[in-house]
Amino acid sequence: MSTRWLAGAAATMAAAALLLPSPASASASGTRSGGHAVPGAPAAARTAPAAPATVAKRLFGAWLRRDRAAAARVASPSAVNTLFSYVYRAPDGFAGCTGNRCRFTHTSVRVPGGLNGILMIVSGTKVNRVYESRHLTRPSTAAAYLFSAWQKGDRDRGLEVASTAAVSSLFRTKYDPAGVTYYPQGCTAEPKGFSCAYSYEGGAMLMHVTGTRSSGYEVRSISYIAD
Repeated sequence: MSTRWLAGAAATMAAAALLLPSPASASASGTRSGGHAVPGAPAAARTAPAAPATVAKRLFGAWLRRDRAAAARVASPSAVNTLFSYVYRAPDGFAGCTGNRCRFTHTSVRVPGGLNGILMIVSGTKVNRVYESRHLTRPSTAAAYLFSAWQKGDRDRGLEVASTAAVSSLFRTKYDPAGVTYYPQGCTAEPKGFSCAYSYEGGAMLMHVTGTRSSGYEVRSISYIAD
């Protein structure tokens, strides 16, 4: 089966339903679903900036419609490019927002990584960054992607290609550019996938990668060995 999932009518309807606010939320915000002020609402409610969830859902809706122009009005160019490159069908669950971080997740599709869908970082009236589950076709690419995320101190980037457990294990220690040097040693087959090694003076870090070329590879766990 192809890893490029095509959204059918049912999936599209389920994803579109995520964009509809509940009556309670619309009443509380003093707005209708389109974000327009309700006549008679307090001035503060009419002028308050859109909540992160509203901004994220506007971008999500534009993406569902494949409307780049509408997406560009509520997101940075890089966020739009990232979202419109998503290879899986649209997530069918809205996991809400924590602060300015809003997530759309899969409930019926298994994708690589602990992110399980799409994470939007909202800044003011726009989404300025999008993280998404990645489809990587080589074990070494998944390992290198996670290693790069660690170097950048970006846990969300790591979750695009690695399990929550693997990211937690790796990020327990902060990468130190002035510390030991890591040398990629390639990947070798093991009983449940591949082991991708990064050696350093005194030992090595092993990233245990699972998956297939068609389903995509992800780093499932990390272990260390000493010389």
